[in-house]
Amino acid sequence: MTEFNLPDHPHRRFNALTGDWVLVSPHRAKRPWQGQVEKAQEDKRPSYDPICYLCPGNERSSGDFNPDYQATYSFINDFSALMETTPDGGFTDGELFIAESERGICKVICFSPRHDLTIPEMEVEQIKGVIDVWQEEYRSIGSVDFINYVQIFENKGAINGCSNPHPHGQIWASKYIPVEPSKEDKRQKEYFEKHGTTLLSDYLEKEITAGARLLCQNDHFVALIPFWATWPFEAMIISRKPAQNILAFNEEEKTALAAIYKSLTVMYDNLFEVSFPYSAGIHQSPTDGKDYPWWHFHMHFYPPLLRSATIRKFMVGYEQLATPQRDVTPETSAQLLCSLPTTHYKKSC
Repeated sequence: MTEFNLPDHPHRRFNALTGDWVLVSPHRAKRPWQGQVEKAQEDKRPSYDPICYLCPGNERSSGDFNPDYQATYSFINDFSALMETTPDGGFTDGELFIAESERGICKVICFSPRHDLTIPEMEVEQIKGVIDVWQEEYRSIGSVDFINYVQIFENKGAINGCSNPHPHGQIWASKYIPVEPSKEDKRQKEYFEKHGTTLLSDYLEKEITAGARLLCQNDHFVALIPFWATWPFEAMIISRKPAQNILAFNEEEKTALAAIYKSLTVMYDNLFEVSFPYSAGIHQSPTDGKDYPWWHFHMHFYPPLLRSATIRKFMVGYEQLATPQRDVTPETSAQLLCSLPTTHYKKSC
């Protein structure tokens, strides 16, 4: 009988951050990029769109007008999923019917006045401007007395549910800590209390030693495909120092975060020579005023594409009813991304 090995045999991998599992079936797709690889039609947008709700000076659907902003700009979401004015209360009918009111603040962050510039096409200093706003918003929103978690995220691409093509991100800040950060909080706390170090510090040390899933790195951050990745080209950016949240970063570190954010997303765009869709978001400590020495700043990237610019991975059937599953191994995906040019494909045309 042959000996079990990760590259060839079905297995499941444990997500140390959440406690979940993912099924990996490498024998089903030794080379996941084989076959037809068609290109999506290039999305050519103007630098300014007079009918875009997010471009400078334009009227939004709420009737408010954007200022003639020249850098990263944030405002309260006109269609907020959470509201500051929600009254306290809830509904309970025994153990089976429970609801609680939820208060929050939702904001939109326009990365740039340019309608046509996504993160991988922006300059590092411009991306640092985005990170500066993230830092300011985390500080100011997190200081609101009823806000206990600030979720910063970005949905990129229509295929990934982005409702406006102007490059932007969002913040949803809430009274309660959401499900995924709650899982990570529990796992990180347990690990810290057992070992005295953050889970991601030890994890990152082992990933750097192994090298098989590393994508890019600099003095302050590392980008990699996690051992437990579910999506074909899922990635994480992890700070080298165990920072609880974004407020721990100085100017040099924010520039380094901007640089690796750009490097990773250039890899994505170059994979199928398309503006690569993804959902990305920062996970960091809650904002309830408590100390969280077990929290370690990181950023998740969940891209849906699988084999080409138009073929995506769907979480259906077994994934919805049983366990998330992937065919190509994280190591193979990392190898493919690392083989790509580091210059954005549009600049090399």
